[in-house]
Amino acid sequence: MRFDPWDAAFVADPYPAYRELRERGRVVWAEATGQWLVPHHADVSALLRDRRLGRTYLHRFTHEEFGRQAPPPEHEPFHVLNDNGLLDLEDPAHARVRRLVSKAFTPRMVERLAPAVDRLARELAAGLRAEGGGDLLTAVAEPLPVAVIAELLGVPESDRPLLRPWSADICGMFELRPNPETARRAVVASVEFSAYLRALIEERRAHPGSDLISGLIAAHDEEGRLSEQEMISTCVLLLNAGHEATVNTTVNGWWALFRNPEQLAALRAHPGVREPEKLSTAVDELLRYDTPLQMFERWVLDDVRIGDTVIPRGAELALLFGSANRDPARFTNPDVLNLTRADNPHVGFGAGIHYCLGAPLARLELASSFAALLDPDLPPLRLVREPRWQEGYVIRGLRELLVEC
Repeated sequence: MRFDPWDAAFVADPYPAYRELRERGRVVWAEATGQWLVPHHADVSALLRDRRLGRTYLHRFTHEEFGRQAPPPEHEPFHVLNDNGLLDLEDPAHARVRRLVSKAFTPRMVERLAPAVDRLARELAAGLRAEGGGDLLTAVAEPLPVAVIAELLGVPESDRPLLRPWSADICGMFELRPNPETARRAVVASVEFSAYLRALIEERRAHPGSDLISGLIAAHDEEGRLSEQEMISTCVLLLNAGHEATVNTTVNGWWALFRNPEQLAALRAHPGVREPEKLSTAVDELLRYDTPLQMFERWVLDDVRIGDTVIPRGAELALLFGSANRDPARFTNPDVLNLTRADNPHVGFGAGIHYCLGAPLARLELASSFAALLDPDLPPLRLVREPRWQEGYVIRGLRELLVEC
């Protein structure tokens, strides 16, 4: 099978193609996407930390200097929102914003959320079981991270149904070659979500609370405070990045468990189903085995050599997370799901300065979700039928996962 992000068969199972790419070399040119593909774990891990690469080039070059075309003016609301978030900033702006965000989004804040996350997960799991089953995606996987992020930001419960559609529309732009309708929806969502958060920030300035937005407003150091746009972009990134990763790890993970019944049985018997914090090893293996973010792109800011190939400034690298996490040079029996795998340096959350700030919260949500659904005192979940995959490749997940109990 060849690397083809638009082929449904490839999206359903890209791992044979990754195996072929790893055999072809350390870096492979993909004519279809106009990128250099990097399939090996050692290279992906190293390049995530390499400052000759960047998520953007605009901190050093204009579009013209870099040999790239500026995005259409009508896409500006999306790019303003996206380009001011931590994921697409480079130093020194990245270091300043991350330092300030870290003052508000602290480990203690995540710890305080743990009881609420556990309660929400168990309520959603109970609702699914009360119906005798249903779509695990829409019943549990999607609403849990949205509710948690809404709780974190202080979004009123009546407004929470707005968040998932905004997130889905904005994330459509992260796929390869988004079509005009996808771009239009992303722009509309960017405008609406930004306006909503701007009003919420104004409200928190007048009436601060214990939520993250209040914390972001208060955060400061010797270099100043976050701008309003930086706060808006931070909030949107927390929803988009944390939400998409958690949703797809949940359904991809359950699909993997159904295909590995002996691992599912062992996990149900694991003491961690009563103490979610003990499920961390299993959660990391599910993240490795079927990674929700399959590709992370970087611009080459200065010529870089990978093996015998010199990649010139102006080129784009596609770091293949899904391939890196199945690399036999780093993982023993990588195509085998092993929920007790202790040596597991997967790159599911990235690395370097862009390592996912919300990783601890995502792990908390995933552990609570799996624990609630695996409760050994209740009948086990059973798969109704084999699921179908969404069309997207970069953010890869299922359309649905129908279960019964």
